[in-house]
Amino acid sequence: MANFYTEHPELRFHLNNPLMERICELKERSYKDKDEYDYAPQDFADAIDSYDKVLEITGEITGEVIAANAEGVDEEGPHCANGRVEYASGTKANLDAMVKAGLNGMTMPRRYGGLNFPITPYTMCAEIVAQADAGFGNIWSLQDCIETLYEFGNEDQHSRFIPRICAGETMSMDLTEPDAGSDLQSVMLKATYDEANNCWRLNGVKRFITNGDANLHLVLARSEEGTHDGRGLSMFIYDKNDGGVDVRRIENKLGIHGSPTCELVYKNAKAELCGERKLGLIKYVMALMNGARLGIAAQSVGLSQAAYDEALAYAKDRKQFGKAIIEFPAVYDMLATIKAKLDAGRALLYQTSRYVDIYKALDDIARERKLTPEERQEQKRYAKLADSFTPLAKGMNSEYANQNAYDCIQVHGGSGFMMEYACQRIYRDARITSIYEGTTQLQTVAAIRYVTNGSYAATLHEYELIPCAPEFEGYMNRIKEMTRKLEACTNAVKEAQNQELLDLVSRRLYEMAAVCVMSHLLLQDATKAPEMFGKSLNVYVNYAESEVEKHFNFIRKFQAEELASYRQA
Repeated sequence: MANFYTEHPELRFHLNNPLMERICELKERSYKDKDEYDYAPQDFADAIDSYDKVLEITGEITGEVIAANAEGVDEEGPHCANGRVEYASGTKANLDAMVKAGLNGMTMPRRYGGLNFPITPYTMCAEIVAQADAGFGNIWSLQDCIETLYEFGNEDQHSRFIPRICAGETMSMDLTEPDAGSDLQSVMLKATYDEANNCWRLNGVKRFITNGDANLHLVLARSEEGTHDGRGLSMFIYDKNDGGVDVRRIENKLGIHGSPTCELVYKNAKAELCGERKLGLIKYVMALMNGARLGIAAQSVGLSQAAYDEALAYAKDRKQFGKAIIEFPAVYDMLATIKAKLDAGRALLYQTSRYVDIYKALDDIARERKLTPEERQEQKRYAKLADSFTPLAKGMNSEYANQNAYDCIQVHGGSGFMMEYACQRIYRDARITSIYEGTTQLQTVAAIRYVTNGSYAATLHEYELIPCAPEFEGYMNRIKEMTRKLEACTNAVKEAQNQELLDLVSRRLYEMAAVCVMSHLLLQDATKAPEMFGKSLNVYVNYAESEVEKHFNFIRKFQAEELASYRQA
């Protein structure tokens, strides 16, 4: 039987990272739930065993059910009739299997019916599901929206809504509008307070809403009349049971066919405020988007794993000129590069998720009691690391997913262009990952201040102090040289004091920082498990060095007067 967890030992390796002990201690509040819930872990070893078992169940469902349904779902897709969405038959079967296995509300407290899992094992589940079917992954992983409601909603909202998600109901986040894509401060969906019925009413149109006919929606709307910027926006909870929202149409997309992307019409829809007025974009959507971006990073890694598995299997089976094509350097070079990007991107994903776990757990504890000075310092440190690493994890893994899916088709040759091979679906599904929940260009905007203020460089220098295996010291020296070139380029651009120049080369600085970080993380992994990551370390550092050198040469030789040649307007 196929199992997408046990077949990939890299996942169990990341689950057993030393930082997980601190994460579990915080999330479990020193394991106090063990006296109230018989399924709560007794200690750290018990917690890890619990995560491992749930991951194994997820791996079995994805391997046996979701993967088997993927092609049928891609062909059938969801349907829209009378303002409602009906999922493809395979999607319904997938949801049924996940709900029966209790794989919903995974990160929510047990008192609401959740599993109280940290974000890291939940993110692993999201990766595994996306490997089988990225479109279904969108529907299932949107349960993560409940994190925002839990963080900013009140106790009454917690008690009414969270148990429903834990029981298997679905969610969506309704942000984008026809005239407000990346520019969310231009959102104009109108929220008006209904004095007579003591509720809010929403009117307007939302577009490109993933899983738009979900049971519960988090909606960004303009609550402050006469405003035109982000300060006039609030977050609302819309319950499908109350009616007032119709699906005008389902978009006809290139990929992720199983995931309905909807245009929604709000007609005096009843809603309730989540949190405080005017903080919808400034505070709540930022938290919502950071969680979503981590989810897309996981989806991207899952797609990279699927691309590698498909390419490797085909290369072993396909024979040309009397031997399997995997024996040709042109082919095994592509395969090794896919695997190296996969391992490096996964290391970045789970380092990011661990950072998020620690600061979010401390945030949650702060709502129960006052943090100690040491805890406040820890919270601040990991919140900054999470904020700086999230755009790297989302941006780079989505780009790698696209590159790896491209190379997967190339390994297949002409067969890869045929619809009967899964690689074409992986390729189509991967394309959206570098676009939604913030394009790679927006991830660069989010990350560039951490380049220019030296945060990434400081983290890289901290990583240089982590001992590596003696046989890998050469890689450490090469990564140090890559970091030196990153700092030299950063200083040169800052000294120019030209904002347009910084904007033009920011993507290159971003990528230089990212590959330096991933090289270090892969070096740390290879030191612990050389048999698992040693080959990828060599391949990735070779790749990263060439990327850094390329960007180094471009930035150091670029003259400000050349900017005019890049302007096409």
